This record gives sequence, C-alpha cells and structure tokens, in this order.
Amino acid sequence: MSLINTEVKPFNATAYHNGSFIDVSDADLRGKWSVVFFYPADFTFVCPTELGDLADNYEEFSKRGVEIYAVSTDTHFTHKAWHDTSETIGKLQYPMIGDPTGQISRNFEVLIEENGLADRGTFVIDPDGKIQIVEINAGGVGRNAAELLRKVRAAQYVREHPNEVCPAKWEEGEDTLAPSLDLVGKI
Repeated sequence: MSLINTEVKPFNATAYHNGSFIDVSDADLRGKWSVVFFYPADFTFVCPTELGDLADNYEEFSKRGVEIYAVSTDTHFTHKAWHDTSETIGKLQYPMIGDPTGQISRNFEVLIEENGLADRGTFVIDPDGKIQIVEINAGGVGRNAAELLRKVRAAQYVREHPNEVCPAKWEEGEDTLAPSLDLVGKI
C-alpha cells in the first residue's frame, strides 16, 4: 500500500536542535509543511553530505514555511556528539530526531529490520499531516536538496491550485496543466 495521502502515524521522540534536546511528535508535523528526512546513521559517509546540503538550502525551505526533520535510528545523544564534532553537521539548523527503537522508521516503512538502520527515505508532509511525496534511495545514492525544494514548491502549488498539475521538471513561475479531456493524447 502506498503512503501517499496517508496521515503520519503517531510518534513521540527526542531530537537534538540548536543546542538542546527537544520533544518532537507527529503533532509537530501539522499546521505547516514538513520534510522528514531519514538517513542510515551518524558518523558515516553519504549522510553528512546530504544533511549538509539540506543545511545549505535550509533558508529557502524556511521561506516556503517548511520545517525539516532529520531522522536516524541513532539516539539524540549521538546526534549531539556528531553535531559537536563535525563542521558539516555543526551548521544544521533543523531538528535531528533520534529513533533508537525504530518506531518512526517503521511508521514510514523505511526500517531495514535486519540491521536496525533506516533507508534513505524522504517524505514531504502537507499542513494536514498527509504525506504528499515519498522518495526512497539505495544506501549509496545521495539526495539533492535543490531537487527536493523543487518538488516541495510543486506540491505547494498543486495544493493552492487544486485544478492544476505540474508537468515534469516544472519550476515555479512556469506553465502548469489543467487536466481535461481536451488534453488527452495531445501532450
């Protein structure tokens, strides 16, 4: 079953954010756009490049009213240690959620049970708490924050314009499509 248009399942967790440990739950994903960004583990190779890329683009996400939540099966204590020792991770301005039980990873269907790590899963959640975009990458394939931001812009546009859809490679300001019988077979 697809997770698209399903509501985020309940969870409670502790995150490391801006020098403090904070509580985060599914309720925090409502009322605004959110990106839940799963990665396998702290102190690894591809993960810091992805989290750093998100940090470099965080201001653009924030301008769009989007909060980012990074999640791995590490603890919030491990997140703090990584944040304090890595120049790349030290620039993160978004919460790093600890999921040591794997419950959040299970909720989003990205937990690799046999090793207790999460797949590289990206989920864009609308203000109603419904999942609008799902992307799962193999462990060796890093993601691109600029492409994620483009997808968020498209999801926001479609929500604000329910009778329009965004074609492939759509960028903000470009033409959209209004689905109708007149378009069938003509694109």
